[in-house]
Amino acid sequence: MPNPACIIVLGMAGAGKTSFVSKLISKLQNTGKPYVINLDPACKETPYSANIDIRDTVNYKEVMKQYNLGPNGSIVTSLNLFTTKFGQVIELIRKASKEHSYVIFDTPGQIEVFTWSASGSIITEALASEFPTIIIYTVDTVRSVSPATFMSNMLYACSILYKTKLPFIIVMNKIDVVEHNYAIEWMHDFMAFQDALENMENDYTYSLICSMSLALDEFYSHLKCCGVSSVTGDGFDECLKLVETAVDEYERYRLSHQLTMLLHFDIMLIRYCITIFTLVSKELE
Repeated sequence: MPNPACIIVLGMAGAGKTSFVSKLISKLQNTGKPYVINLDPACKETPYSANIDIRDTVNYKEVMKQYNLGPNGSIVTSLNLFTTKFGQVIELIRKASKEHSYVIFDTPGQIEVFTWSASGSIITEALASEFPTIIIYTVDTVRSVSPATFMSNMLYACSILYKTKLPFIIVMNKIDVVEHNYAIEWMHDFMAFQDALENMENDYTYSLICSMSLALDEFYSHLKCCGVSSVTGDGFDECLKLVETAVDEYERYRLSHQLTMLLHFDIMLIRYCITIFTLVSKELE
């Protein structure tokens, strides 16, 4: 029985992750009802029915009160608490493989809470070690018309790609408001992006963005990108084709992930042995 493909949806706050997930679920109904997991403990409601919802396990507001935390701290702690039971989630996904071809993960609005937290890394690596796993990074096409915002998004996308080392797709959302053609042009034509910078003041920000655009040229050349509208559904056919391609590519990444996890285990074992040796040496002295 083939393992279901896991799709982790990331993106800056306001990029339309949840709306994208909702439309993606409806589009995937034809190929087999997707299994949906909500990892955002702070959302009030979701426009879709989740098979597993972190809010059923952890009460975000109670965590905030109990540990005297702010909003982001409470989200991180809620994710940490949920991650302690993630082995059960893996088992449920295995059982769901009989009826579901895809597992979709909706993540917290504050991207750094998941991407740069220990729990986010544990969840991502646990999934990648068991199932074909890909990352979809959603970008707000409307806000990204600003070269500075566009570059910020691309740098974040680049950092996530090299952190997770998983098949990666950039989805330019909200093309019903602003077409994403400008973004595709900026990625593939360095001079077009330079022309867009002409209206910026010639200060350190301008110099930094120019340098970054050159540095990301190689990143762009291997990037899968498409534009979608989570309102009208435009562009989702192309998006699903990229998802299928990314899932096929996962096999190349699987060995790398297994080696990484073995390396982590070896490092932990070495540290443990050094600690034991140090303690024994002190006792002998």
